[in-house]
Amino acid sequence: MNEHEMSRRRLVELGLALPPVAALFAGAEALVRDAKTAPLLAATPMILDADDPTPELTEGPYFTASSPRRRSIVTAGAVGTRLTLTGRVLTTAGKPVPKALIDFWQCDARGVYDNSGYRFRGHQFTDTRGRYTLTTVVPGLYPGRTKHIHVKVQAPKRSVLTTQLFFPGVSGNGADSIFTRECLVSGWRVVDGRRVGRFDFVLDL
Repeated sequence: MNEHEMSRRRLVELGLALPPVAALFAGAEALVRDAKTAPLLAATPMILDADDPTPELTEGPYFTASSPRRRSIVTAGAVGTRLTLTGRVLTTAGKPVPKALIDFWQCDARGVYDNSGYRFRGHQFTDTRGRYTLTTVVPGLYPGRTKHIHVKVQAPKRSVLTTQLFFPGVSGNGADSIFTRECLVSGWRVVDGRRVGRFDFVLDL
């Protein structure tokens, strides 16, 4: 056994020997062949299918038309835990709906609606990506109802969806005949002393 064969044998024992050149070329050719025949991966969609439309729920007795346009419906000196609600308006195919009108109204932290003015009432329009942001307070318990926020959503020149949003962990949810889990706010947590949550409205478009 010559010196070259001894060195190679030692490398094999140590697991460091390189495969023959012919094997390297064969492996490379296999990789190229596999790459040419492998199916192309589909591009990851920006938005997945949004699934079923958001259910329509009763308007209730306290809707007031012509609310002011604003993203914050908290009036000066209002009590209650601050809440930031974000989300999007989507079609059932998961496409954003820009310039969708969203009208919010709710009771205050004590469970009282303002039926003579526009406290805790306001509307806004989604941006080019269908997004909205609402600043408000966690609503109080209105007699006979769990905590909720009323909403009307309308894509440009389309019909209006009237619905309500609910909050996880509220004891009154189970006893409320209007409550539905499909309208539960997600991502419900406390951040810097305020509540945050998310809800995507899905329109039947």
